[in-house]
Order: sequence, then C-alpha cells, then structure tokens
Amino acid sequence: MIRTKIVKGYKALLEIFLISTRLGLTSFGGPTAHLGYFHEEYVNRRKWMDEKSYADLVALAQFLPGPASSQVGIGIGVMRAGILGGIISFIGFTMPSVIALILFAVLLTEMDISHTGWIHGLKIVAVVIVAHAIMGMAKNLTPDIRRKSIALFALIGTLVWQTAFTQIDVILIAALLGFLLFKQHEDKEGASFLFPISKRISVICLLLFLGFLFLFPILREVTGSTWVAMLDSFYRAGSLVFGGGHVVLPLLEQELVPKGWISEEAFLAGYGVTQAVPGPLFTFSAYLGAVMKGWLGGLLATFAIFLPAFLLILGALPFWDRLRHNAKMKGAMMGVNAAVVGILISAFYHPIWTSSILTSLDFALAAVLFSMLVYWKLPPWVIVVTGIIGGAVLSFL
Repeated sequence: MIRTKIVKGYKALLEIFLISTRLGLTSFGGPTAHLGYFHEEYVNRRKWMDEKSYADLVALAQFLPGPASSQVGIGIGVMRAGILGGIISFIGFTMPSVIALILFAVLLTEMDISHTGWIHGLKIVAVVIVAHAIMGMAKNLTPDIRRKSIALFALIGTLVWQTAFTQIDVILIAALLGFLLFKQHEDKEGASFLFPISKRISVICLLLFLGFLFLFPILREVTGSTWVAMLDSFYRAGSLVFGGGHVVLPLLEQELVPKGWISEEAFLAGYGVTQAVPGPLFTFSAYLGAVMKGWLGGLLATFAIFLPAFLLILGALPFWDRLRHNAKMKGAMMGVNAAVVGILISAFYHPIWTSSILTSLDFALAAVLFSMLVYWKLPPWVIVVTGIIGGAVLSFL
C-alpha cells in the first residue's frame, strides 16, 4: 500500500513537471497571457480545479507582491501534489527561460557585444514593451481621479527623490492613502477558498519571509560578500514588487546599475531579450545574475527573487478569505496598485527612454514596433526580432 502511494506521488510530480515545462516553453505574452494558458490547461483541459478555486488563486496572486503567474503556478502544483508539487511546478515553468537568458548573458559578456546596433534595437524594444504595459495597467488600476492622483504622486516622488528607499516609502504612503480613500469599497466577491496547507506551515513561511527581509541586509553588512549582497538585492526586489514583472525593472535598476554591477546598456539589452523568451518576466534576474557572476550568479539571482513569492503564496493562502473580504485592506491595495502605475511611468522615463531613444530614427523605430505590438497584434517574439534587425540597420545610417 505504501509503495503504491509513493508511485502515485511520483507519477503526479512527473505529470506536473512535464505539463509545467511545456507551458514554460510555450507561454509567451506576459503574466495575463500566462494566466490564460493556465486556465486552459489546468481548468478546462485537465479539470485539476474548478473555476471558483482558480479565480480565488488568481485573486490572491494579484494581491501579493511578486510574479502573479508564477505564484498561481506554484499554487496549482501545491493543490495537486503538496509543497513538493509546487516546487516542481515552479521549476518546470521557469527553467526554460532561465537557461535561455543565462546563455545570452554568457554570450554578451564573452563577446563584448553590448555596444552593437542590434543590442540598441533591443533597448528600443524595451521602450515599446514597457509603454504597452503602462497603457494596460493605467486603464485597469487608475480608472478614477483619486487613483490617478495617487499615481501622479508616485511618479513625481520617484523622479524627484531618487534614493534606495524612495519606492518603498511611496508604496507605504500609497497604501495609507488607499486605506483612507477607499475604506468603504464594496467587496462583491463571495467565493471561499480551500487549500491543503495548514496554518502552522503558513505562519512559518510568513516568518521566514519577514526574517529573510531583515536578516539578509545585516549579513550583507557583516560579511561584505558580493554573493550575499546579490542575495539581499534580488530577494528585496522580489519582496516589494506589486504589479508584475515590468515593475521589478526600476527596483533592480536602482539596486544594480549605480553600484556598477552591470551597465545600463547590458541591463536594458537583457530586458529586451527577456521579452523574446516564454515564461515569467522575473527570469530577467537570471540574466542579470549571470552577467554579474556567471551561471552560478544567474541561479542565485533566480532563487533569491522568486523565494519571496513562494513563501508568500504558501503563507497567505489559509488567511486569504478573511483578508480579501476586508474592505479596508482592499482599499490599501487599490492605493498600492495605483502607485505602481506611477512608479512604472517614472522608470519608463529614466532609465528606459533616456538611454534608448537618442535620435529621431530611434523614435521612428519605436513607433513602428509599438504599432506592430498594439495595433497589429503581432506576437512579442516578432517585435523582438524586428527590433534587433532595425537596430542593426540604424547602426549603419
């Protein structure tokens, strides 16, 4: 009997790994598209969960900081085969893009291609992708004048006061404003959520999340190790990002570029390439870590930036029902989400626009790529390839 259970367990884990890896190889289009792929595969095709459970899981992932699609994938894996199932689901979905981006980082550093025309084309692709993300997020997250005002406050704050703690302070102030302005917001979602994680395990995960957030900076100062500094920087970025992969850009840029760990050119080139690979945008960290410290650095950066997402999704699940029906808490998150829009616009101006759009020809290429993405609805990989070719052509003009 015991042997049968173990075999069934291994079969479930293998099934999760194969399905999540296939999704990791084919899921282009960003977090929203990923959630659509997950729904088709896990809800419609395989019936692993019902519509209400999936909707609740997505709502929780949107509420927490970190990569929403990865957290949903982890949650589905846990529901299917426990915590180990969540780990396997995460590895399968993330591994393909991590490998591709580490290989690109090695190519970039070994061949010194950072100043070539096609790399500049990738930087212009980054302009287009972030502009598109801003449009979609602004429409959904700032539909009224109060949230537009919070976004404006976040935009001005992050542009005028550029310190290591500015974005954290802006998010906290936005949460307070949302709490005060939207505390009477009605919650019309009445579905309950069931998840096979005990409250004891969840509390341990939440304590680990907070403990690492305070422990890593201390270890960074005490040891003076670059590896510990990387662990701290990427973990903190993964812990404080609301709104998805595009928003991690300003946090990582502020952590890495001023310290000289990576150049702005290499930073934006990697961000452009990340749009061409499937899987979560947070795997951009694999590229950054690999540029800094080789393939081991890529793996460490990936582990560090995704660890908060894993701890938070496990830690929050048993308490989600109470939180999501609390109008005041939901109001605070509405304020945070509005601030995210302002932070992203700030990052769009600097460093993305200021270091990418240098001439009228650069702007013309960006306009073509933007039209291809937004109006012609071409897939992201086509935009990336066109940007590479366009950047190479512009280098000869």
